[in-house]
Amino acid sequence: MPHIKRRPPATPGSIPAALNMFESEVRFYREIAPVVGVRVPACYESEASAEGTLLVLEDLSAWAPGAEPDAGARALRELHDRWSGQAHVRWPWLRSLGAGEDLVAALYDETWPALAERQDLSAPVRDFGARLVGRVAEVEREVERAGVLTMVHGDAAAQNLRTGPNGEVAFLDWEDVSAAPGVLDLAWFLVSSVQPDRWQEALDAYGEVVGLKQVLPSVMVQGYLTLADLPDGEGADWNARLQAAVEAL
Repeated sequence: MPHIKRRPPATPGSIPAALNMFESEVRFYREIAPVVGVRVPACYESEASAEGTLLVLEDLSAWAPGAEPDAGARALRELHDRWSGQAHVRWPWLRSLGAGEDLVAALYDETWPALAERQDLSAPVRDFGARLVGRVAEVEREVERAGVLTMVHGDAAAQNLRTGPNGEVAFLDWEDVSAAPGVLDLAWFLVSSVQPDRWQEALDAYGEVVGLKQVLPSVMVQGYLTLADLPDGEGADWNARLQAAVEAL
């Protein structure tokens, strides 16, 4: 059976609405998926209307969840090299750098007081998080210095990756597809999904890495916000990866 993904209209004023996330995924499957050059689910039906969006996709639930650090990084490199300097020209509707940054900044500043009280944050992670308050828009602008624009998945976390029987990596959930430096995808893959003692495997597999220090604070903002959704005491893995990012800076 195919996988059916329905989204109601995004709430006005929300981040999904500001970023046209649901509509962007429909456009991705209509316009980009046939030529994207990496494995994605086949799309059998795509609709966008006032009632929301509908995608009928190939079901890859039998594939293994996630990807090994080296395999995930190589697949990202393939995507980024294919569309370097081209994606934003061919598809000018792709989300640009800085889109929605004011909403993300406001959400972070609002969320931080509760985050700061968590018992599962190490001192370096807590201190760095505090320094981001009032500075999220600034660190988002640093991403512009990280390299040439290409197509990025935008949420290359393990939950959106699948590994097939032959080791092929597929990318699911393209709501955050954007035009940005490719290292942004790599950094989020590390911070969201790779244990710190395996970061070097991913970095070596990706190849030459430019701009990692410019993008790490930006992806760490998302990491802190994701951690905030977990009950206190269940964030040890996120804390470890965030601390590795602090140390990499």
